[in-house]
Amino acid sequence: MHKNLDGERLLTEIDHARLNKLSGAPLPPELIETLDALETVPSRDIPPDVVTMYSQVLVEDLETHQRQKLTLCYPADAEPHLGFISVLSPVGASLLGQRVGAIARWRTPNGDTCATDIVALLFQPEASGDYTT
Repeated sequence: MHKNLDGERLLTEIDHARLNKLSGAPLPPELIETLDALETVPSRDIPPDVVTMYSQVLVEDLETHQRQKLTLCYPADAEPHLGFISVLSPVGASLLGQRVGAIARWRTPNGDTCATDIVALLFQPEASGDYTT
């Protein structure tokens, strides 16, 4: 049994297993840190306000206040120009396991710090009954 603290970042067991089995290049440090910090729960127990793989989120840049719809995905499905953001990217790693209302923070490759408010979770596979995607 797991404890669920308010504000805690969570990850489904399936997402955890799949992320740890990604082939190719080593996982980026941001994602390794994120995976180490997240508590793993069964897919059926994930709250509907937590960003999981293939969740679609509405985010608002804290600096520009510009809103954007993003879908968190695996590298093979990434199409940043269409809003499909790889979990291997700094943005993707910062979104994983966050809750609506949280601030996701990351560094760009050139070292700039970015932050975005997670305004809404537009779609989460588990909330719609899909526990295997």
